[in-house]
Amino acid sequence: MFASLAQFLGMDLMQAFLVLANGTVMKGRSFGANKNSIGEVVFNTSMAGYQEILTDPSYKGQLVTLTYPMIGNYGINPDDMESDRIQASGLIVKEYVKRPSNFQSKETLSEFLIRFGVPAIEGIDTRKLTRIIRNSGAMNCGIFISETYEDSFLETVKNAPSMEGQDLAQIVTCEKPYVFGAHSPSKFKLAVYDFGIKRNILRLLDSAGFNVHVFPAKTKAEDLLKEGFDAFFLSNGPGDPAPLDYAIQSAKTIMDAKKPLFGICLGHQIIGLALGKKTAKLKFGHRGGNHPVRNEETGKIEITSQNHGFHVLGESSEDMPITRLNLFDNTVAGLKTKGLPVMAVQYHPEACPGPHDSAYHFQEFYTMVETSKG
Repeated sequence: MFASLAQFLGMDLMQAFLVLANGTVMKGRSFGANKNSIGEVVFNTSMAGYQEILTDPSYKGQLVTLTYPMIGNYGINPDDMESDRIQASGLIVKEYVKRPSNFQSKETLSEFLIRFGVPAIEGIDTRKLTRIIRNSGAMNCGIFISETYEDSFLETVKNAPSMEGQDLAQIVTCEKPYVFGAHSPSKFKLAVYDFGIKRNILRLLDSAGFNVHVFPAKTKAEDLLKEGFDAFFLSNGPGDPAPLDYAIQSAKTIMDAKKPLFGICLGHQIIGLALGKKTAKLKFGHRGGNHPVRNEETGKIEITSQNHGFHVLGESSEDMPITRLNLFDNTVAGLKTKGLPVMAVQYHPEACPGPHDSAYHFQEFYTMVETSKG
């Protein structure tokens, strides 16, 4: 498992620097790939699930800070992949645990990061870093593997593009259509738009009773409507929803055809834009497994898993009621539209990692399709 005794003891860890766009510099140790990386720095408050977080395509272009202090203690399990690779641009932790203790572990977190060429830094005061992000907002930063600090590090970070205006969905989407799960003639035929979909979403759609067909982000809705799909799903994904004109148009086309439509996270934002609402960037985003959301229809509160940096703006109306509200900051967490079989939520009902309070949404969607067909 370890290449040498020195690696086991942590003696071969190189020095590294975390450099924020506001000029903050933190010194730490590298335990990932021996390369530099630039991206938007964000934090996630989940206490477990680092493998699922790293492999979630919604983290494309971001360096993830984990607020839980000890990371790596249960290693890496192939069954916990949410995509086929690490999607995050880098990992920032307080303390890396070099010796995992888990019978399912196949490799260490360090080996996993090195295999996919992703840098990571430990020895960072993640509480201080999280406070900086909360107070100043998400910003660009960089991990630099170096024994000495150089002024060019900060210039490189400052010159990196902002997350606003970036269409990252077309980078993480599948290259060609594919089918997922067990298929049966008795099941409803579902077209899934992949903007960076997590595998557990596909598992739960399959379990809910759908024949799941996954398509690249830029697939035209007109072509799919001709194929006789019973319903449509818009997935989660990274980046800013506003530049995704092709996805917004697809959502409009599907709603014009009065086909059942369900959107999660980025999919929720796309549906909001298709309904004429606007989106905006949150100061530091919602990322973690402990976000309370109130069901405005029942008054029930659910604890949800969230991962997004943008949100839908607007007030509730009779025609477009806001169905869920984030109780941390009263932002829109769910919406519907009168007279159409459409539902959308900003959080992740499939969790992985996170609570399962909202997993019923997949069966709720199936019931919506069943009612629509009837």
